[in-house]
Amino acid sequence: MPASDLEINGRLAETQAELARLDARREELLGQLAELQREKALLLDGQVTPPQPILVTFTNHSSPETKIALFRRLFRGREDVYARRFESLKTGKKGYQPVCRNEWVSGICQKPKGRCDDCEHRDFLPSTDDVVRNHLSGMDPQDRSRRDFVMGVYPMLQDEACWFLAVDLDKASWQEDAKAFWETCQASGVPVALERSRSGNGAHFWFFFSEPIPAALARQMGAILLTQTMERRPEIGLDSYDRFFPSQDTLPRGGFGNLIALPLQKRPRENGNSVFLDAAFVPYPDQWAFLSSVQPMSRQEVQTFVGKAERRGDLLGIRLPVTDENEEQPWAAPPSRQSKESPAASTSPIAAAANSSQLNEYSRHVWSKVKRNWSLPAALMPKNNVEAVIEVRIAKSGAVEHIGFEKRSGNSYFDESALRAVKKSTPFTPLGG
Repeated sequence: MPASDLEINGRLAETQAELARLDARREELLGQLAELQREKALLLDGQVTPPQPILVTFTNHSSPETKIALFRRLFRGREDVYARRFESLKTGKKGYQPVCRNEWVSGICQKPKGRCDDCEHRDFLPSTDDVVRNHLSGMDPQDRSRRDFVMGVYPMLQDEACWFLAVDLDKASWQEDAKAFWETCQASGVPVALERSRSGNGAHFWFFFSEPIPAALARQMGAILLTQTMERRPEIGLDSYDRFFPSQDTLPRGGFGNLIALPLQKRPRENGNSVFLDAAFVPYPDQWAFLSSVQPMSRQEVQTFVGKAERRGDLLGIRLPVTDENEEQPWAAPPSRQSKESPAASTSPIAAAANSSQLNEYSRHVWSKVKRNWSLPAALMPKNNVEAVIEVRIAKSGAVEHIGFEKRSGNSYFDESALRAVKKSTPFTPLGG
């Protein structure tokens, strides 16, 4: 006897529910697999007690409140202020700005004549569960215009620490670069989440921390992973790399640092964007199960990773520049500090004391050797005219007695790469030899 329409609908519902349970179980097992691999890597590195895994407790069927709690735990930045995306109907200008309680309030707000940065009436609204709910649902129910609601977070805290590090890839080669970077993270035992960007033409890698860690330390870990990727796959070049979030080691005076738009906003999510992907760039069927399976790193784990990389000589405390813009390769500049094309590093104490042609010639020899040992991958080059001055005291034998900064450029990656080139160049030719 043929089944009735009601019976078929019931079976369909049961089958769909079973598929959802299987999807959630699959994500749970993948999370446990990643955790076991990570524990094995830590044990091989000499850590006796691996961290306890976090079990999957969230799925697509979890309540909105539990999803919001998970979201705020992972994508955590400053709580006292958040940003919202805007789009001007008149000019078409798009961007993000901190949300102010007094915006457009007559007699108080100075826009558009005045700048928000200079306003004495600034009163920023804090991040709340309702703000996150609006972001995930794509709208603020109290907004009569029903404008699209996209939330941005300022990752750097007031003590210059952060709860996460994000790496932004945004050019045509992003998939190839993302695959190589993903492989480096997996080989290093560093847990990471890959998100396709809002536009679908880029990606973000997210590293989460179980406690706030210094932004400089987080960015150092990211720089090491990028450098290891380029050393392992030099043919790819990582041209799609754009920046880190946080984008600075320290807070700019009077500012919040760079913001990042948060994932899983409704509109791009409906188009398969702003979602998290597996190694084949396929969105996880249960985004919440995946996110709850990601293991945050402790500060000790990050420090251990960075310390081992430095001892191996992968990096000497290198960090990555973000906002610097450079017209030329600094290592191509001449060793004269008076030139329009100033060098990034200079043996200036030698040059300053070089009243004889012999010392002038020796100074040029030192600078030439440093330049040969100094190169930065295109993806990591600073992009504006910066200068650092390194003091090098050299014995007549050519042995180096002291290396130190007389002046830093303000760009720590740039500075440390120059310092590394100087150290790599030692010992120098004996003076007069």
